[in-house]
Order: sequence, then C-alpha cells, then structure tokens
Amino acid sequence: MSFSVVPSKVFFVTGLGIHRHKLASFEASLRSANIAQFNLVYVSSILPPRCEVVSKEEGLQSLSPGQIVYCVMARSETNEPSRLITAAIGMAVPNESNRYGYISEHHGYGLTADEAGELAEDLAATMLATTLGIEFDPDVAWDERKQIYEASGQIIKTTAHAVAAEGDPKGLWSTAISAAVFVP
Repeated sequence: MSFSVVPSKVFFVTGLGIHRHKLASFEASLRSANIAQFNLVYVSSILPPRCEVVSKEEGLQSLSPGQIVYCVMARSETNEPSRLITAAIGMAVPNESNRYGYISEHHGYGLTADEAGELAEDLAATMLATTLGIEFDPDVAWDERKQIYEASGQIIKTTAHAVAAEGDPKGLWSTAISAAVFVP
C-alpha cells in the first residue's frame, strides 16, 4: 500500500509574534499568519507540477483545524532588543506546467523585508534555472539574472513573500515567519 500526497494548491502567509517565552512567541506568529490551528509538517522546496497559487483566504477555506498541513517555512527569532529579523519565502514557476518549480526559504538577521524577499526569490529562480539548464553567471546581480531567466521563456513567474521586524525593546522574544502552505 502506498501513500502519496501531491498538493494541488499553495498559498503564502507571513506573521509576527512577541512574547516573553520563545515558544509562545512562535505560536503568536502562527496566529498572526492564521495557521496556528493546523498541525504543520515542514517539507523541502519543490513546487509540484500544476500546483495552483491561490489567495490565503481561498487556501484557508480548504483546510480544517487540526489537519496535518505541509508547508515550507522560514522562521527567525530573537530576544535581543532592536535586532532585525527576517523570514522570506521565494517561488519560481516553470513555463511548462508538467514540470516542478521551486520554493526557497530564507531566515536571518540584518535584512529588510524587501532584501530578504529578493534573496529568497533569487534562490528559488536560481535553483529552477539550474534544473532547466539555463546558462547564467552566478556572480551577476539578481536583476540581470532575472532578465536572463525571463528571456529564456522557461521561467514564467518568480515572487517572494517576506516579513521583517526589530527585536522587542524590552528583550521579549520576537518571531517572524513566512510560509508556503500546501493544500491537498
């Protein structure tokens, strides 16, 4: 007997949480993202073929509290006052619907949401480009590589969802999350 789950839809969320306990801060970030009611299972970075990107609202309507839900998640946390935390998810979709794409996660410190989002988008596009055989110079700036990827006609969409926050000034735990949530 085999068991196979290939998601048909994906949606994206971000969240921020602050609390004196690290775990409660994470829970608050999940609540902020509206995904705390699920049993989350982290998976790696493949966007299944023909997986439709839907709105958060549509995706949430397809899920039930307590359900086991697969996601790619970036998570960053700190209890250092004013330390900048970021969490970002990037996505790259191939032109051919029967091919898989990539979802990348980036979590770290010291970047703005825009910078972290650009990095995550770049990572996803670069991973996809290497599997498609697109020739590029990895040392060239993202904007230039993005043009090469688009000109190839093999990558039709790249995007990112990112969040950044400064650590709580009183030293409470601050958690930032960004996730791609899969719907069966």
